[in-house]
Amino acid sequence: MIQFDAVHKRFPNGTTAVHDLSLEVPEGGVTVLVGSSGCGKTTTLRMINRMVEPTSGTIRVGGKDVTRQDAADLRRSIGYVIQQSGLFPHRTVLDNIATVPLLLGWSRRRARARAAELLETVGLAADAGKRYPHQLSGGQQQRVGVARALAADPPVLLMDEPFGAVDPVVRTQLQDELLRLQKELNKTIVFVTHDVDEAVRLGDQIAIFRTGGHLVQCASPTELLARPADDFVADFLGAERGLKLLSLRTLADVPKGPAPEGGDWSLVLDAADKPLHWASKDTEIPVRPLKDDDSLLSALNESIASPTGLIARVDADGVLTGVSSRDDIHRHAGQAHTEARVAA
Repeated sequence: MIQFDAVHKRFPNGTTAVHDLSLEVPEGGVTVLVGSSGCGKTTTLRMINRMVEPTSGTIRVGGKDVTRQDAADLRRSIGYVIQQSGLFPHRTVLDNIATVPLLLGWSRRRARARAAELLETVGLAADAGKRYPHQLSGGQQQRVGVARALAADPPVLLMDEPFGAVDPVVRTQLQDELLRLQKELNKTIVFVTHDVDEAVRLGDQIAIFRTGGHLVQCASPTELLARPADDFVADFLGAERGLKLLSLRTLADVPKGPAPEGGDWSLVLDAADKPLHWASKDTEIPVRPLKDDDSLLSALNESIASPTGLIARVDADGVLTGVSSRDDIHRHAGQAHTEARVAA
């Protein structure tokens, strides 16, 4: 657990970066700090590992005051990932990942074995370890950055806009990878971003800051979207916050029935009963089948794109299990909003 108790940070030029911050970061969860540029989110993150020293107040990691620990030792015990990966260009990928274990006194063999293990953990091929950073794509470099941060198995991971410099497709892949890793590793993660959609997707709780380093609201994504604390939070979340809420609810409870037969449109399956497309007399429209763990937002989008208003539902193997109607999806979307407001 990380605790901020009345933490204040003022820079020599008189600018207040963080104002009287009291915040609890639960152990084993992802806390996302969001806000516009200059709101203090990165300063807050960097005070945890003393890359920035607080002017006043107390920050505790695992119950220990960070200001009473040796700064170098503290940083080696906390994983840190930045936007541009920060890899050493003259070292191989394997040696980059092994950096912190070597600093902690591990043998070279043990450190490199750990690095090789982490290559697989973050979804990179074993031969990537022999390459240099410039020989990797941006997304691959970010994966190496995450692996390096995890090398000494730190309980806390700090991530400062780690996926901000890659294209949207790669960004989504990296987010998926982080969610997968978190299920496996159960780290305490503090994640900085300016992207609300990324915050909603990744965060167990989201802390919203405004200019001057003021924490405005800290809540679960569902509570935040259903009941923003004030107009500033509502405006920051955007006019589509209702749709963002639907991204947090799955399709699992929406009823399904058999695919229609004999109408203007039919659902065409392959030999393994996997949906291919909707077909009419002279037109074929591709189908994007959805699983139970896909979101209501995805279901709503697909139902609008479907010529029948129906979405194809499949199991983990991609085999058709039934179809759901646009009306049922809309009804469950309305229920999701009502339940979120009541729970908040």
